[in-house]
Amino acid sequence: MRIVTLAIAFVCAGMAHAHEADGPNGGRIVDAGNLHVELVAKGRSVNVFVTDANDKPVAVEGYKGTAVLVIAGKPQRIPLAPAAANRLTGEASVDVPAAPKGAVQLQLPGGASVQGSFR
Repeated sequence: MRIVTLAIAFVCAGMAHAHEADGPNGGRIVDAGNLHVELVAKGRSVNVFVTDANDKPVAVEGYKGTAVLVIAGKPQRIPLAPAAANRLTGEASVDVPAAPKGAVQLQLPGGASVQGSFR
């Protein structure tokens, strides 16, 4: 758990320049490399919508992801898998707050990875 907490702190510090905005799916959007990711949590469901710098949907076939979110004061790792054209989804073991803090890391086809931080 300590390593996960440190990882979240590192990601948050490294992404301090990233902006956060409201997204079209009701979540928050942050920069993740040259992409934008929108985090939408409802109940135990975690959805991440991916768009490019021009806010056009990006096909996520072949992507893998992990959301590390702070829930009830503890970090929780939530594996994410493609679920629709530009959406990855995962299931937490408990209900997730509507605006959780944490980070989303995506592994793109070809081996590159990007991450976005939610404060």
